Amino acid sequence: MINKRLLVKNLLAHNDENSFYDKKRFIAIGQREGKAKFLKHVCALANSNPKNNSFIVVGVEDEDNRIVGVDFFDDSKIQNLVNAYLDNPPLISYENIPFPHLKEGKVVGLVTIKSNGKVCTLRKNIWKYYGGMVFFREGSISMPKAYDIELNDINSQTVATIEQHARNNIELTLDGVIDFINNRHRDLQSNYKVFKEQFVVCWAGNQQKVKGETYFSRVDIELINEQVKLFYSALDDITIAYDEHSFTTVEYVQLGLGAKQKYYPLEKVVITFADNGTYTISSDLIFEPPKYDKKNLHHIFNANNALLKKLEKEIALKSNEKEDLRHLPDTYLICYLNGFEEAKEQMEMARGLLKKQDENVYKTLKESLRILRKVRYN
Repeated sequence: MINKRLLVKNLLAHNDENSFYDKKRFIAIGQREGKAKFLKHVCALANSNPKNNSFIVVGVEDEDNRIVGVDFFDDSKIQNLVNAYLDNPPLISYENIPFPHLKEGKVVGLVTIKSNGKVCTLRKNIWKYYGGMVFFREGSISMPKAYDIELNDINSQTVATIEQHARNNIELTLDGVIDFINNRHRDLQSNYKVFKEQFVVCWAGNQQKVKGETYFSRVDIELINEQVKLFYSALDDITIAYDEHSFTTVEYVQLGLGAKQKYYPLEKVVITFADNGTYTISSDLIFEPPKYDKKNLHHIFNANNALLKKLEKEIALKSNEKEDLRHLPDTYLICYLNGFEEAKEQMEMARGLLKKQDENVYKTLKESLRILRKVRYN
């Protein structure tokens, strides 16, 4: 069992960017250019490593390897994105790795790429890359190559050694449980469960009961053995259930217009642990978005756009406009879910404006964009 925090440290300590490893300050797959560059690197790393894992570490300064972290990135549908744009797509996972010195909500992203042994190519045009292009790694650079180039296995032994040095042990597991419960989440209700005598899942949050159902907010869930953060949200509520073989969460999102708010189930995630020391994670998007009158939404959409224009021009908002601004991320999301495609671009444009204007609204916007990503990639 690999401790992913140790794996990140070993990658950073012993290797410059190369044909099996890349590092990024951040990735922006919500934008066309960022998505294209991410797919290019995935394609190049898969083709350069046909028989071993390759990695992208996200949240690291390029010049000095300093770990600065990125926001928790909950995107269980990232495989769907890769499948949509690449032929012979590799298996890919994005894991959120906590580091003690990072502030709450910040993690290091670890993208693991496993080739299927065939040449991976770009399926269709995106940004300035054309369908049919093939990418390989030359040192630390992802470069286009001729399609009929052979796949060569040159990194298997090196990667195997790095992964071996990142193996977990009992001391690291115990330290992880104690740190999670006693230090990082001493102000929340915390718990843990051991599965199959090998896996330890810890979770923490504020617990409340509504109509006989127990919900958790401010939730943090980690698979301690691998130092992987499975779920984190400062806003959304979830339910938790488990038995001897599996751990299940259902995430709920609060949506509505004005004071009329309602909880909607968004995604069900089941982690199933096997007797042979392996586990699988399956996710099922169970979201049924609320439907509203298009004429009313058109008015709200235009009002939101006008608010952003005022922020852009640094015009002071009236008290009722400040209240509308508080609901802007949710109402933009509702507009998008009801067919207003332009709402996504407006949400992306609002990032910088809201970050300067109101930190709480900015956090709500990031949550809304996370939900939007899940719905789009499904």
